[in-house]
Amino acid sequence: MKQLSWARMGTLALAISAISGAYAAETKSVAVTAIVEHPALDAVRDGVKDALKAAGYEEGKSLKWQYQSAQGNTGTAAQIARKFVGDKPDAIVAIATPSAQAVIAATKTVPVVFSAVTDPVAAKLVASWEPSKNNVTGVSDLLALDKQMDLVKQVVPNAKRIGMVYNPGEANSAVVVKELQALLPKMGWTLVTAAAPRSVDVSSAARSLVGKVDVIYTNTDNNVVSAYESLVKVGQDAKIPLVASDTDSVKRGAVAAYGINYRDLGEQTGRMVVRILKGEKPGDIKPEVSTKMELFVNPGAAEKQGVKLSDTLIKSAAQVVK
Repeated sequence: MKQLSWARMGTLALAISAISGAYAAETKSVAVTAIVEHPALDAVRDGVKDALKAAGYEEGKSLKWQYQSAQGNTGTAAQIARKFVGDKPDAIVAIATPSAQAVIAATKTVPVVFSAVTDPVAAKLVASWEPSKNNVTGVSDLLALDKQMDLVKQVVPNAKRIGMVYNPGEANSAVVVKELQALLPKMGWTLVTAAAPRSVDVSSAARSLVGKVDVIYTNTDNNVVSAYESLVKVGQDAKIPLVASDTDSVKRGAVAAYGINYRDLGEQTGRMVVRILKGEKPGDIKPEVSTKMELFVNPGAAEKQGVKLSDTLIKSAAQVVK
């Protein structure tokens, strides 16, 4: 009997070992990096994690997950990229243009999925919107600027001078400025820009627009979004309304935004990562653009910034921020 028990124990040990080996084989690793932490980019990160969990990849079980923010520093972004590439994960998710550029510069083999990048072609992440045939794919937060300007007109009907604070060194922002410089004259408007190469420059850049603009439009520039409260203060003090392109900024004091739900964008990115974890090559997956748009309005912020939102605009919003 004793010998039989030992035999059974040996069989059981082999079975446990086999199960453990199968578990190890199924475990995948995903490394995520963002250029900075702010609500929109944090929502992308969380959306990626949600999509992975929904597909059965759960942290601590079948998924090894790691996340690092570059805290707005491109040098740190490059260091994180090299570290992650050395870890050889099954996929790297790079959130926002500077982090995506850093990761793609660091590897030609590890699968890279970019997210929250306005124009991946202009940023030289991919050669075109077709499958890259290399190790890169991703999801863009590209917005139709004509619809953004339609919202500006609804918020400030008599606006003629559109202000924009942006980081000239951020590719996605430079693209938006170039497109607005072509679009606004056709509408009888002019664009007035103010450079903010660092987050600490946002307040002074915004103040330089006082007396020169009727409204300030903010794109998803990471320096601006990470320091949005300083922009809001200028808007309130000078009675210049702020119209944003990301809905999270409305909760922080923008008057309105017709933009992407960044949690949804993260989930869309996560589903793309799942395809790669299941064997698809990133170079065979066409880059995508988020198509789900939402209108958020903040009547309280509008009042503080010297405008009143129409009942029609408020009633058409997906969310009215109190």
